[in-house]
Amino acid sequence: MKTTYLYILCAILALTVLIQAFSIARADKKSSPETDSLAAQSTVDTAAIVQNCILTRSSVRSFTDTPLTDGQMDSLVRAAMAAPTAADKRPWEIITITDRDILNAIAERFQTMTMMKSATAAIVICGDTANTLDGEGATYWIQDCSAATENLLLSAHGMGLGAVWCGIYPISSRVEDFSALLDLPEHIIPLSIVALGHPAGPTHPKEKYNPAKLHSQQW
Repeated sequence: MKTTYLYILCAILALTVLIQAFSIARADKKSSPETDSLAAQSTVDTAAIVQNCILTRSSVRSFTDTPLTDGQMDSLVRAAMAAPTAADKRPWEIITITDRDILNAIAERFQTMTMMKSATAAIVICGDTANTLDGEGATYWIQDCSAATENLLLSAHGMGLGAVWCGIYPISSRVEDFSALLDLPEHIIPLSIVALGHPAGPTHPKEKYNPAKLHSQQW
């Protein structure tokens, strides 16, 4: 009987040693120079991809008739809603449009939005004025929804799609027309509409960097 207990005890000790050795090996593997280098390289690659997406994005106003998929529309909306927002209010309300009649109606009513005739989709970013900060911070919804719009544009470019930001707010006539066209409640203000589609031709990003506009520490 004592021999049996001894065998069991030895087996337990051996198993414990193996578990500890395996844990140490995994820890060493995770923190090895090779894995650290790969992690650093991954960070560099991601930064380069993001930077390239930002610098090569351009406004696209001519599209093919290839429709966007449901998955693409979902990805665009998710990107928009990932934007930073004051006090985490998330005041945006988003309307997706793929109806040809509505897109054509927008193109006909607004001279600066004629590209909607060839766009296969559009997304309207609205601000919910009933979901804002109090006092002077109430209009932070404009910044929040602008950030959401930019996220949408970058996401579209990263997906190989074309897009262009068309302003609605603060032009009162545009706000009124869009509110009527889309049947918006009074507390919902349309800020922007983004025309979307597959580019009909090559895009040409502009070099906008201007060191004369850069100031350090003070003006």
